[in-house]
Amino acid sequence: MSSGEEIPPRGPSRADSLPERAARFTIFRGEGAPPAELAGAVAALGNFDGVHRGHRALVDAVREEARRASRARPAAALTFEPHPRAFFAPDQPMFRLTGPAAKEIVFAHLGLDGLIEQRFDASLATLSPAEFVDGLLKTRLGLSGVVIGHDFHFGRGRSGTPAILADLCAAAGLACRIVPAVSLQPGEGPISSSAIRAALGAGAVQEANALLGYRWFVLGEIRHGEKRGRDLGFPTANVALDSCGLAHGIYAVRMRLGDGTLRDGVASYGRRPTFDNGAPLLETYLFDFSCDLYGQEVAVEFVDFIRGEERFANAEVLVARMHVDAAEARAMLAEDRVISMLA
Repeated sequence: MSSGEEIPPRGPSRADSLPERAARFTIFRGEGAPPAELAGAVAALGNFDGVHRGHRALVDAVREEARRASRARPAAALTFEPHPRAFFAPDQPMFRLTGPAAKEIVFAHLGLDGLIEQRFDASLATLSPAEFVDGLLKTRLGLSGVVIGHDFHFGRGRSGTPAILADLCAAAGLACRIVPAVSLQPGEGPISSSAIRAALGAGAVQEANALLGYRWFVLGEIRHGEKRGRDLGFPTANVALDSCGLAHGIYAVRMRLGDGTLRDGVASYGRRPTFDNGAPLLETYLFDFSCDLYGQEVAVEFVDFIRGEERFANAEVLVARMHVDAAEARAMLAEDRVISMLA
C-alpha cells in the first residue's frame, strides 16, 4: 500500500501547470555558447540518472547559489548524453531510470531555469580536468559557477575529483559548491541511482519512489499489439520499454495522455507467459476510459506493486485474477499521496 508520505514540491507552486513550467524552461543542446536565457548560469553537474532526492539537494543548492550571486543568474543542470557508461560499454544494456526527455520534465518541475546537455564523446572523454574547467565550463559554456556532489569525478580517466574541481574553479574565477551525500534516514547509506534500480528490479516501487521523492515514470508511444486484452475485456495501451530492469509483474499506475490528463489504471509489465512469453511489454488498462490512443506519446508513473507475473491455466482463470488486480490497483491509487512529476 501507499507510504502515505506527501513530499512538498520545491521550486514552482504545485498550482503551476506542466505546460507553464515547460514554457519557462530552456533546453540547450549544442556546441556553441548557450542562449541568452542561460548566459552566465550556475549549473549543477552530473549524469542525474533518476534525479533522485540526493540530486535534488544539488538542485536546491544551485538555485541558492544563483540567487546569491552579485546579480541573479540562471540556475541550470549540466548533464551528458549518452550516459558515459553507455559510451564506454555500448554493448552492455543499461537500465536508465530517466532518459533525456524525462529529465527535462523533472528539472522543469523542480524550478530550474534550464538544462544544458552536452554530447559525451571521445573528445569530451579525453579532456584533462583543467581543459574541462577552462575550455568547457568557463570558455564555451560561460558558466559563473558550479555545484557538484561529493563523489563527482570528471576529466580523462575520471582523474578529476571534487577537490581538484574546487581548486580549478577558484583559479578560473568560477564559484564551486560541493554538496555532501544525502541519506533517506540517519545512519543509512547515501541515496543512489543503483539502489533505485535494485528496488525497481525487485518490484519495490514504494521504496524506489521514496528514494526518488516522486513516482517513477516512463515515456513512450502507444503501439499496436495483439489486441488480446480487448478480447479478454481489458483493452490495453501498450508501450515498449528499452533495456528496462523493472520487475515483471502487475502494477497500480497512472498514465498521462497526450492532452495532459492523468488517468488511473492497472498495468502489466512482462512477457505474457499464459500466451506467448514474448518480448517484454508494458500493457496498461485504464479505468472507465475508452478512446483510441495509438500513436500518442504518453507517460506512465508507477504507484505500487501488486504481484509478480504468473502463468495461468487458461484465459478464464487469468481474467478472474485481472478483476482482482484492478480492484487492488483502485484501492492503492485512492490512498496514494506521493508527488507526481506529471501533474
